[in-house]
Amino acid sequence: MTVIILIAAPEGLRGHLTRWMVEVSAGVFVGTPSRRVRERLWELLSDRIRDGQAVMTEPADNEQGWTVRTAGHDRWYPVDYDGLVLSARLRRHTPPTTP
Repeated sequence: MTVIILIAAPEGLRGHLTRWMVEVSAGVFVGTPSRRVRERLWELLSDRIRDGQAVMTEPADNEQGWTVRTAGHDRWYPVDYDGLVLSARLRRHTPPTTP
């Protein structure tokens, strides 16, 4: 099973994904496309996402049984931690406060 999540995506991408997958909630798509279709969809998403974000989880031969890809303005990004894929978020630098 493949899951794609679109955040702040340009118009048209959601409509394009509904040709291949089911939109179960706003911006959340679920389906079982072939590897070839999945690769083509990811090329399209990564080229057109602009300032939005796309996250795709797909089947993989690893301990978890899946892997994740991100494109666009990455608020979250995958990190391999001893074979376990976790989601990390960049820290925002805040200047120290003076007493």
